[in-house]
Amino acid sequence: MTWRAALLLAAGAVTLPAWPAPFLGVAVMTGAVLLLVALDWVLATPLHALTATRTGDRTVRLGGTASVTLHLTNTSVRTLRAQVRDAWVPSAGARPDVPPGRLLTVEPGGTAELPVRLTPVRRGDRPAAALTVRSLGPLRLAFRQRTGRPGTPPWTLRVLPRFDSRRHLPEKLAKLRIIDGVQVTRGRGQGTEFDTLREYVVGDDVRSIDWRASARHSDVLVRTWRPERDRRLVCVLDTGRTSAVRLGDEPRLDTAIDAALLLTALATRAGDRVDLLAADSAVRAAMAGSGRPALLTRLVNALAPLQPALVETDFELIAGEVLRRERRRSLVVLFTALEAGPLGEGLLPVLPRLAARHRVVIAAAHDPVLTRLTAAPPTGPDDAYAAAAAWRALAERDRVRTALSRHGVTVVDAPAGRLAPALADTYLRLKSLGQL
Repeated sequence: MTWRAALLLAAGAVTLPAWPAPFLGVAVMTGAVLLLVALDWVLATPLHALTATRTGDRTVRLGGTASVTLHLTNTSVRTLRAQVRDAWVPSAGARPDVPPGRLLTVEPGGTAELPVRLTPVRRGDRPAAALTVRSLGPLRLAFRQRTGRPGTPPWTLRVLPRFDSRRHLPEKLAKLRIIDGVQVTRGRGQGTEFDTLREYVVGDDVRSIDWRASARHSDVLVRTWRPERDRRLVCVLDTGRTSAVRLGDEPRLDTAIDAALLLTALATRAGDRVDLLAADSAVRAAMAGSGRPALLTRLVNALAPLQPALVETDFELIAGEVLRRERRRSLVVLFTALEAGPLGEGLLPVLPRLAARHRVVIAAAHDPVLTRLTAAPPTGPDDAYAAAAAWRALAERDRVRTALSRHGVTVVDAPAGRLAPALADTYLRLKSLGQL
């Protein structure tokens, strides 16, 4: 029963004193109103005669806006008068173009379109929660209502990572082309492979002359070299509790994902193979680097639903998985936090076994607030305590970095906004030196 029916009952109650028999008047008035309500309920469009479908975007980058349209079709012979509420999970940021309280009128056989704009605030899968349809009678005294399934058409919007670091990609690719050119002109070096034969010109290193090829072609030919292709790169994401720490507006895991995407795009252009492993106390995601043309797209989709887990990371598990999956010597980039507890108790005991077979790089993002706290002079007791805590955190990070360096590990420690380009520069430096 709607507010209109309640209003009729209230109006009848006001006129009761004018009735010769008040009790008889109450009975007559209540019966009449209930009869009208029952009749209105019977004439309301049955909900089983409605079909709901959706069309629109399936994916959107974090920070972008997607559009999904709900199509509500009236298959009955009665005119549909309905109020519709299309609910999504809160993090989907749904903004319907048609307010939920507005009355929709759909003729028999007609279809109503209800667009919804979605601006998600979190990465991952954002499903439609529930569809509520309230079918009103012609007098709007009664209604039929259905909420949730089976009337809710399923739809999930996948929110992809931002990948803000892609703006650094043209610069890093230019450096990569320079490295390729330098390696070719300087001749053979560590980490290079044979490229082509060309005629000798004045200034070439005589040690690059291929005497057998020169004898066959009756000309002096030299060998050229290029940085070795098809190297192995393994991106390992620590999804344990330290990845849930917020650096600015996002968790540390999102910063690591952004840096991993830039590194993958750069390594793929360089002709290297990239594998992915995400784990904490269990393996959360794993992807082999086959199908290079679509590798970045596959990687973005694999990382989108990844979320931090509030558990301690099992570095023994991570080391075992890397050693089992990667038989050839590879560059292993571990995205984690430089914290003395987790790394000292978990990673350092297994690091010698991992570093003996692979080249290991630790990529860690830290909060720039620590540096600002140590740089600004304290103005009171609270500031002094905060500065002391920041100095202690920085000192612990330096001790962890020193301990890792003893095992030949390269540590990239940068603020959250600078981790991706700093890691890309480290990759290019190792590639130019032939140390992948």
